[in-house]
Amino acid sequence: MKILDRYFTINICQAVAFVLIAFLALVAFMDLTSILPSVGKNDFGIQHAFLYVLLLVPGNVYQVMPVAALIGTIYTMAQFAASSEFTIMRASSMSTRQAAWILFKIGALFVIVAFIFGELITPRTAPVAERMRVTAKGSAVSTEFRSGMWTKDSVHENGVRGRITGSRFFNVRRIAADGQLEDVRLYEFDNNMRIRSLVTAARGVYGGNNTWRLQDVSETLFTNSRELPAPGSAVPAGQTIQSTYGQETAAVSTRKLPTYELASEITPRILSVSRSDPERMSAVELAVYTRHLAENRQETERFKVAFWKKLIDPLSIFVLMALALPFAYLHTRSGGVSLKIFIGIMIGVSYLLINSLFSHLGVLTILPAFLTAVAPSMLFLLMALGALWWVERR
Repeated sequence: MKILDRYFTINICQAVAFVLIAFLALVAFMDLTSILPSVGKNDFGIQHAFLYVLLLVPGNVYQVMPVAALIGTIYTMAQFAASSEFTIMRASSMSTRQAAWILFKIGALFVIVAFIFGELITPRTAPVAERMRVTAKGSAVSTEFRSGMWTKDSVHENGVRGRITGSRFFNVRRIAADGQLEDVRLYEFDNNMRIRSLVTAARGVYGGNNTWRLQDVSETLFTNSRELPAPGSAVPAGQTIQSTYGQETAAVSTRKLPTYELASEITPRILSVSRSDPERMSAVELAVYTRHLAENRQETERFKVAFWKKLIDPLSIFVLMALALPFAYLHTRSGGVSLKIFIGIMIGVSYLLINSLFSHLGVLTILPAFLTAVAPSMLFLLMALGALWWVERR
């Protein structure tokens, strides 16, 4: 069996590598055409465009690996069938179970490669590619809202520890390519959702340890008690203004500060994750960001689905390779290999479409995130088992 293992491994790996390179070349060409309009702007040259495309390759490897494994395995199995090699192997006492076990061991190699690219390489190269894209379009990047990027965190008694005393809405109009925040607004509320302060700053730089250093700051305080705490207030203590929101506000005071130290749960990592494509994030980053959203009572379903897909999608390689095994039992004459490859491409495209469909259904419906991520693989596993049962009966 060691000889068969080595023979299967060499042939399948060669076929999968060929298909993978072909897919990567196609996707890289599409990425290059999307970034070419930016060449010549903001000192972004053609060499930067090629580097940008190169940095996207690891993420593309992770995404197309399952389909490449399917088509490459189908090609190898079809070649074995066309040359009657698989028939000879079966006549030499190789059972379907043994053939499936060989494919499982080869698939494990592809799963490991997919995890390495998806969890270790892509999370490091994708942010660099994003910064290059930002540089190509200008010095700063705006998010999908015209008002900038919005996120939310909790206000604690002691920095980011201790009892929660309120919540803060974090608005950043622009994020520079070097990570510096521009045009920052902070809306802080107490636990009863009464506004306590509004802070605006021209710039913000992360100082580490969950601390932001804001510059050119204007702070507006809304005191909700009848007596104003004295220090720095421009409004006499005891002044009361009846709010139209049904709350009593003792005073509104404003002060200007050159710098302001802000303790926040929001870190550059969370900001970069919040504006990144979930498919190019690692499972660890998705877990951290999902927990942050859950703690702040924000919608998490999209990132839960992406998290489970990150864990399950590489394992779909086993399913798709099992679906390729029945092609070795189909004895066809001239043109048979080409037809099988075409069928394999159609199966791969169907898998991508169904996987994408279930991802959107998981966000739009109340289906559990795990079920949404695993359903496409389970569907194709049933197809593989049905196909194996059919060829065995024949």
